[in-house]
Amino acid sequence: MRAQPLTPILQISDAVSTRQCALRLGPEDVGLPLGELLGRYLKDAPIPRLLRESRITESSADSLYAIQDLVYASDDCGRLMDRFNGVAFTDGGSPIGPEAAPAVRPAQAAGQEIGLLDIGIDRIAAEYERNWKGFHVRKWNRAPQRYASFVRDTLAGDYGLAQAGEILELRTTGQKLKFLKSLARRIWGSQFENYSRFINRRLVYKSGDETVDNILDGGGAICSEKVQALKFLTDAYGLESEYLIAGPDADGPLPVEHLRRLLATFDFRLAKRYMRYWQHTALLYRVDGGRVLVDATNGNVPFLFLRDADADGLLRDREKRAVRVRMVESEESFYYHETPQDIPENLFFALEGWIPYSDLMQVFDNELGLYLSADFHIAPIPYRSEREYGRDRQEFLDVCQRGRLECSITEDWSLESPVGRAFAEGEPETARRILLAREHLLARLDQCDGPGHQSGLVIIKLRNSESSIPLVEG
Repeated sequence: MRAQPLTPILQISDAVSTRQCALRLGPEDVGLPLGELLGRYLKDAPIPRLLRESRITESSADSLYAIQDLVYASDDCGRLMDRFNGVAFTDGGSPIGPEAAPAVRPAQAAGQEIGLLDIGIDRIAAEYERNWKGFHVRKWNRAPQRYASFVRDTLAGDYGLAQAGEILELRTTGQKLKFLKSLARRIWGSQFENYSRFINRRLVYKSGDETVDNILDGGGAICSEKVQALKFLTDAYGLESEYLIAGPDADGPLPVEHLRRLLATFDFRLAKRYMRYWQHTALLYRVDGGRVLVDATNGNVPFLFLRDADADGLLRDREKRAVRVRMVESEESFYYHETPQDIPENLFFALEGWIPYSDLMQVFDNELGLYLSADFHIAPIPYRSEREYGRDRQEFLDVCQRGRLECSITEDWSLESPVGRAFAEGEPETARRILLAREHLLARLDQCDGPGHQSGLVIIKLRNSESSIPLVEG
């Protein structure tokens, strides 16, 4: 009796972004050259039909849509065009060209035998060619009702439904400024957090649309993700803007070529004096001939909505004014810079698809922890020995002692302390999500630095009198 052929499953993976999708092929697809296969099921994938036919799951469809933008450039209308220069592929880990047919390997999935076509994306030689205008159009067009509702609901919450409709006409300068400020406040009001990288979709770095999705889900993002979210929304309504970069004590001339070199080599050793210039990001809008500096980050950064001369005071004065930013135990002076747009755009693209473990980098290297509000800072303490744990625990205790801050440190990632219980009672859903983040965070640490990681949790109660965040508007 002839054995039934194995169900062919195409799996496409991008190692750096950790995005992976799988879909069921038809018998006629087996034996196709890779180039034709990717044309059918990556570039021109009929995602709605694949969903209707139950050949792909919702989560895989989301990943497939995102993977398209790591492999193909868009035109200004959001249509996928040619592959990025330098993108290559692997078949079961070995290089494969577009004319070769991928192997079909026996594998197990959900307890069933399948025939797996295992395609990996090799982007190590790819170039920075993303068309950000087309990229945002593509993202908007995938769920226009969701994002238009986010905008309308935000305006209605601030001004009422009738006035929201008037503001959306965007005919006058006043309407445009109200529109911009309302969206900026909504994004600023969302959480400053990293815990969502380790729960639910586990995105190592979010694009602007994914950040809006996460805000709608009750989460938030870090500064570079929030400014992308605001730009994504305002681009759809025709507002002109550009990214700014900023950082602590970054008051000298912008080291443009050094920053470009870092993005070409990814050699960050001995580069802290340059990297501080892009430690933070914001946006500069041009509204009917005026300039508006907008910082919608939150966390420990004030809400900035500065117009014309006030904006220029941070950007153009011979001796720039700094924004004072409250850190856990002290304050720092942040300086804002206008910059060639390839620097922030390529930085965001690198964080999304080139720099390995950018999720861990935000938590540990950038010292952002898992969550930061006006009241609490929460961070993990990873360790593989009691000695490591004791050393890092003492460092946090020293910080809190110097800042006269109340804190709780648990070796077993729990909230069982007076400070932890106060946090959990005040923010129960955030507490639940932080507890859920432990498992995947440890898995990522083991992938990055070898097995055997455990993690404690530090919860620092910030002083409201010194950590409350002002609104700065001009």
